[in-house]
Amino acid sequence: MRFQPTKPFIYGESPERLGASLKAAGQPAFRAKQILEWLYKQWVSSFEEMTNLPLSLREWLDKNYHLAPSNTVIVKRSSDITEKLLIEQQDRSLIETVLIRYPQRGVGQEDSRKTICVSSQIGCAYGCKFCASGLDGWRRDLHAGEIVAQFLHVARLEAERERREPKDGVPFDNIVFMGMGEPLANYDNVVQAIRTLNADWGLHFGARRITISTSGLVPEIRKLADEPIQFRLALSLHGATNEVRSRIMPINRRYPLEELLPAVAYFAEKHGRMLTLEYILIEDVNDSFDQAEALSRIARDLHAHVNVIPYNRVEGLNWKRPNIKRQMAFSQVLRSNQVSHTVRKEKGHDIDAACGQLRLRTEKERAS
Repeated sequence: MRFQPTKPFIYGESPERLGASLKAAGQPAFRAKQILEWLYKQWVSSFEEMTNLPLSLREWLDKNYHLAPSNTVIVKRSSDITEKLLIEQQDRSLIETVLIRYPQRGVGQEDSRKTICVSSQIGCAYGCKFCASGLDGWRRDLHAGEIVAQFLHVARLEAERERREPKDGVPFDNIVFMGMGEPLANYDNVVQAIRTLNADWGLHFGARRITISTSGLVPEIRKLADEPIQFRLALSLHGATNEVRSRIMPINRRYPLEELLPAVAYFAEKHGRMLTLEYILIEDVNDSFDQAEALSRIARDLHAHVNVIPYNRVEGLNWKRPNIKRQMAFSQVLRSNQVSHTVRKEKGHDIDAACGQLRLRTEKERAS
């Protein structure tokens, strides 16, 4: 399914493309810089706010571009002040964006390190057995402008709450493409969005604080390795052998570990940054000591950090998280093998923070 908006999303435009459109309309090309400054330095929500532009130009922009490709319909805050935004696109499709706070010593929760987790697709076609994002299948890719808009929704929300000015910079510290969808299956739009995030004319957000997570699309990983922007890569591994990984991740049948791991190593070699292996720990599926030993070998070979993530319960799925004792035993195997790792604490359980849960619940309510 392909959604074609009635006019382009201005958040998806580069200075070159916007300048060319302005020139074709008889407008000075230098206006592109002014427009982009309003978008990414002032976070305006309407063309009317671009007060240094002639009225005729603002009317032309409104006629030829969508400024707001989406709107926030629900904001849910958990007891640990993780927040989930349910965002509606122009075709009424729903996506999720999550703001996660990690406490730091000496500061309050509101001032903690903040990570924004964004979606790249509506639904997902890859059918990971433990994930809510793909339960209703894949609907469509997000346009680059729809991806970028997620950051502006969060920025405006936090700015209003903290009485923060856009000149103070974006109110988050890290970006992860770990929300709904497989980012590398929407390669061009994701990379275009990252260029906007990273560019001086855009949000000017450091590339090394941006992480793309993938379930393992080998050709796209190799293509991504050749991109000049120095973002990070996280591999959703979740199984340390082909037998276990194929049981819960169908993509492994297409790109088994023998093909996947060399591609990931190629990315690490090209970018010179430590990789992250994401490993959701599921009771009686991938939490055995044998899996921990196999995971240790993979992590050592790749010089990777492992995020061990106890399973976040999803309504309608029968998977369970291991108990604390089992989690710690798994961690101890990694520690004894001198593998850099973190056992993640559960975030946002009381607001359906696992990818896709809030969206599915809301769509069911709309349909009833």
